[in-house]
Order: sequence, then structure tokens, then C-alpha cells
Amino acid sequence: MKIGELSQRTGLAPSTIRFYEAKGLLPAAHRQPNGYRDYPESSLAMLSIIANAQATGFSLEEIKSLLPAGGLSSWDHSRLMQALHEKLQELEAMHLKLKKSKRDLQALIALIEAKPAAMDCGDNARRVMDVLGMEVRRGSA
Repeated sequence: MKIGELSQRTGLAPSTIRFYEAKGLLPAAHRQPNGYRDYPESSLAMLSIIANAQATGFSLEEIKSLLPAGGLSSWDHSRLMQALHEKLQELEAMHLKLKKSKRDLQALIALIEAKPAAMDCGDNARRVMDVLGMEVRRGSA
């Protein structure tokens, strides 16, 4: 199939498909006498795998290292499963870090919004910095 049809069927831009091919993620397409690329049906599955892997947090280098050199039928199951479990652990750690960052940000917002009515913004900023400074000293003690 030509790149236009492959693009339409995958939802990927032709430039993205050519990029994946140039980077070795997608096997090189057969060239017709007129120079047009002719992609096999298996390219659909490969592009789907690449797009899904990217969506779940894998870098293109990680994807390339996991793709089977001999085609889809030659996956190294144990290596693939190990990589998937490692990515899951990375995502879980990132999730915990984001949850902590969210709590910290919510606490900072609450602290700033707890400004006494008669206090001006400059004094409130000093109050917030004093409280944060105390928490930093308390946390390191």
C-alpha cells in the first residue's frame, strides 16, 4: 500500500511514517519503479505498536530496542515483559511524585489564600515565606 493509504488507515502523518522508517522503527518499504514506497500490510501492526508504545510512555529509542528484528513473529517475550513491567514501575513512581506535587501545590495555595483580611500582599508574602522556611528547617532536622 502507498504511504497515503497507510497514513489514512493509521491516522499518522506521512512525514511521521517516513520518520519512523528513517529511524529504523519501521522496516524500509519496497520502492516501486516510480520511486513510490510500497508498504506491506504488516506495517499497519508495526505502526499501531509504535503509536501505542509512545502513548504509554516509551521513548522511540526504547521502542526500537524492543521491536523484533525478524518481524512481529520473533518477539523476545521475556525481554518484552520485563520492559513493560519496568515502564509500569516508572509510571507508578511518576504518579506518586505527581500526587505529592499536587498536595504541595494545594497546601501552598491554601497558605497564600489564608491571608488575614487586614494584611497587605507584601506582609502576606513574608508570612508565607516564614512558614515555608520553618517547614524546610523542620523537615531537615
